[in-house]
Amino acid sequence: MAKVRTKDILEKFNLELISGEEGINRPISTSDLSRPGIEMAGFYEYYPAERMQLLGKTELSFFEKLSPPERKTRMDMLCTDITPAIIVTRDQEVPEELIEASNREAVPVLRSPMKTTRLFSRLTNYLESKLAPTTAVHGVLVDIYGVGVLITGKSGVGKSETALELVKRGHRLVADDLVEIRQEDQDTLVGGAPGLIEHLLEIRGLGIINVMTLFGAGAVLSHKKISLIISLELWEKNKQYDRLGLDDEKQKIIDTEIPRLTIPVRPGRNLAVIIEVASMNFRLKRMGLNAAKQFSNKLSEVIVEGDHS
Repeated sequence: MAKVRTKDILEKFNLELISGEEGINRPISTSDLSRPGIEMAGFYEYYPAERMQLLGKTELSFFEKLSPPERKTRMDMLCTDITPAIIVTRDQEVPEELIEASNREAVPVLRSPMKTTRLFSRLTNYLESKLAPTTAVHGVLVDIYGVGVLITGKSGVGKSETALELVKRGHRLVADDLVEIRQEDQDTLVGGAPGLIEHLLEIRGLGIINVMTLFGAGAVLSHKKISLIISLELWEKNKQYDRLGLDDEKQKIIDTEIPRLTIPVRPGRNLAVIIEVASMNFRLKRMGLNAAKQFSNKLSEVIVEGDHS
């Protein structure tokens, strides 16, 4: 999880710093935002002080109708030692009471020309992306026919070589060796490459190659949603492998379960073609076409008919 500070928001959204400059490095711990309308009315019992506070036209219009003592009290209570920032939208005039309270408590007050709802939406998306849970997985991430396929397996099993063949076949490399994964939603994992190794592939005996330089900008992608995991493992003679494709195996990464296929590796198997077909088959399954289940159902029908004859 990345660290986000008020200063990052100031710079990212090109906001104007009005007061409370001492608190510009306050940490932001949640992507939830607050529009403190009920607090303006004097109810602070459930005030989410740890959130960034947005004051729009509604909140400030109500605030203007309060008496001077009420105005001072409300703004004093709005500025706490854990409030990351207070943002005034639509380039509205910042109340003097807020400036005084924010300077005293070192709570940054920022101003934006944007409408409150638009800024609320953009801030939420930005913070959710930055504060999302993250992890790193050893593997290769490739975009195959629009499906984000994470190829995993022990070192030396042929992940990078398979990825190179897939790139040659017109697919796009996202990350090799180390895939940084963040959870953007309840069931959405997005993978990318660390900046140092972006666009690079390591091929044993050949060294490090730059995929974008060799194959062009269309051969790489910076980020991709992970939809399928393909685990490569050396062929074990006595191990039973799924021959029909009826097994519904999943692997949990962070809080999301992703469908997983295990593909045995042995000389003579064209892994790139197998993974390519697995991706196409995965797309068909998402569209409701499952060849393995259709075959199984037909087989069951034939068996039932045979029993009745």
